[in-house]
Amino acid sequence: MNPFEILRFALRGLGANKLRSGLTTLGILIGVGAVILLVAVGNGSSQQIQDSISRLGAGALTVSTSTTGQGGGSRQAGGPGGAGAQQQSGTGPRTQAKKLTVEDAKALVDPVNTPSVESASPVVNASSQTTTYLTTSHSIGQFVGSDPAYFKASNKTIRSGSLFTAEQVAAGAKVAVIGQTVAEELFGRVDPIGKKMNVNGAFFTVTGVLAESGSSSSGFQDADDIAVAPYTAVQGTLTSYGALSQIVVQAKTPGAVDAAQAEVTTLLNQRHGSTDFQVFNQASLQSAVAESSETFTVLLGAVAAISLLVGGIGVTNIMLVTVTERTREIGIRKAIGAPRGAILGQFITEATILSLIGGVLGVVVGVVGGQFKIVGVQPVIAPWSIGLALGVSVAIGLFFGSYPANRAAGLRPIEALRHE
Repeated sequence: MNPFEILRFALRGLGANKLRSGLTTLGILIGVGAVILLVAVGNGSSQQIQDSISRLGAGALTVSTSTTGQGGGSRQAGGPGGAGAQQQSGTGPRTQAKKLTVEDAKALVDPVNTPSVESASPVVNASSQTTTYLTTSHSIGQFVGSDPAYFKASNKTIRSGSLFTAEQVAAGAKVAVIGQTVAEELFGRVDPIGKKMNVNGAFFTVTGVLAESGSSSSGFQDADDIAVAPYTAVQGTLTSYGALSQIVVQAKTPGAVDAAQAEVTTLLNQRHGSTDFQVFNQASLQSAVAESSETFTVLLGAVAAISLLVGGIGVTNIMLVTVTERTREIGIRKAIGAPRGAILGQFITEATILSLIGGVLGVVVGVVGGQFKIVGVQPVIAPWSIGLALGVSVAIGLFFGSYPANRAAGLRPIEALRHE
């Protein structure tokens, strides 16, 4: 028999039990679709987290005070101007750490001692502040006091209006630049530029509105629910003078971040006499997130692969039933001279067609499903997952169809003809 005749017999056999063939195909479809979708969700989640970290300021360093006096052995999960959770390591005695000051920030911009540093912005966090405009009120998630260099370091750009100036910082002017969320929640359709907002009794004039950076996910705050004002004004009205919450350092180039980190650490060690601070590198967090996200994606793919394996077992089960039902037909064909290869090829072809159809439909379902958000995550389809899932579905047809096909091809004609 030529391949076309084998294919014709295989299609006729599948068509004889359309419902059973359809259900078998459905098992493969679900498996392939699950692999593509779950891998896409893993990729989408990873991309979303990476974007959130990038919005915090790529190439920036965040310096914060250590509570143990052993800051070099700790990590901070947070970003420029944000309140980060700190995990301390080390078993040394607890000492009183020196606070970060404006003088520290100024000392970090030194062409001799820190040639890799472009700017160092003092940061004062006023936590959540209840703000009102006329009869509308809104609790701002982040009220940050800093200087103009902070905006570049934290990757924030202006959409309308203007940033405050160094002169306004020196004068302690009560001006502020607000994020999109604050503009919408507090001012609605009113143009906020030039308007005064009441921040716990202090009136700040809005000079600009930041471009939308998008709401962060996976534990991060809304990046657009923010107001940035001169740190001198924030210290004078909302917090006490003295210590800073953080210092945000911007390296001159992305490739100079590690050098800037080393220079900052050395200089602050000299000024403080001990490592009572932490220097947090955004790039290291991105690398760690990328590694953990890759592991997460592989885990999701492995879970989905189980359903594909179950679909393959379903193919074996259905093909065994098919062989049993068609034992007499197999005996007649072998009795009139059908070679073993023809019987073997027919049943392997049937199993492969079932898997291939299920695989193609699964790819369609996976790609279409990837266009919609799933549990708040926009899936990102990985091209390799499509090829892998489709290839595995075909391999399943060949592998799981081999045993039933061999069983059919090995039947003795006399015994097959006796089968009722």
